[in-house]
Amino acid sequence: MNKSSSKFLKIPPWVIFHVPHDSTLIPSELRDQFLLDDQRLSGELIKMTDHHTFGLISLHVPGNQIVRFPVSRLVVDVERFESDQDEPMAARGMGVIYESTHELGSLRRPLTDTERENLLSNWYRPHHQLLTDKVGKVLDDYDCALVVDVHSFPSQPLPYETDLTAYRPEICIGSDSFHSSAADVEALARRFEAHGFEVGINTPFAGALVPIKYYKQDKRVRAVMIEIRRDIYLHEQSAFPRDNWDQIKIQFNEILIEWLMPGLRL
Repeated sequence: MNKSSSKFLKIPPWVIFHVPHDSTLIPSELRDQFLLDDQRLSGELIKMTDHHTFGLISLHVPGNQIVRFPVSRLVVDVERFESDQDEPMAARGMGVIYESTHELGSLRRPLTDTERENLLSNWYRPHHQLLTDKVGKVLDDYDCALVVDVHSFPSQPLPYETDLTAYRPEICIGSDSFHSSAADVEALARRFEAHGFEVGINTPFAGALVPIKYYKQDKRVRAVMIEIRRDIYLHEQSAFPRDNWDQIKIQFNEILIEWLMPGLRL
């Protein structure tokens, strides 16, 4: 395929990209829930946001194949189980609705049951319904779906993490025992390595998100997680992209194309 071809003809239509943590937006009507002053809240957003992960994939992925959460994970985290009884990170005050900062200090005032329900009904559930609908449509049309969960992670562990000694490669590929194909994971790792990246599997983070409707139920829904270490492409103290940002975007998209459509080059 030559360079004059449409940039949106290269990603198979049965692939859905999920970008849950790249927004820094906290709606003004929710600001009073947070105990931090503006400076400290800004610092928390720098630490906890997967900055520019939408930009990493949007170069060659059609918008209708991306499900992007529009507000910060500090509002509600769509990567957590809705019930704290099912969510291991709830023990650290970082279940679906965060109570703790990255340093395990106090982030939020106590919420009423109504406030909590509003966060779930206004943000969490609509996002998951959109993702579920996208995957369902793809299954109807192609009888298969691949959810690619896109994240970043800091070069140094943050206090909230459960394993502060975990290996932190340049690229982490997360897999799920039920929904991840070993061939998908292996091929993706080889593509990143061919471009000179250091790759780890399920370290420092593990797993891959699947809509709860299909989770552990439907093997037609495959999933992988891609996490890029932040110092590779941005200044971590400010979250500003490095000078290599454009090149990293191009490389990242080349890797996706080579993985998803072997033999095709940009």
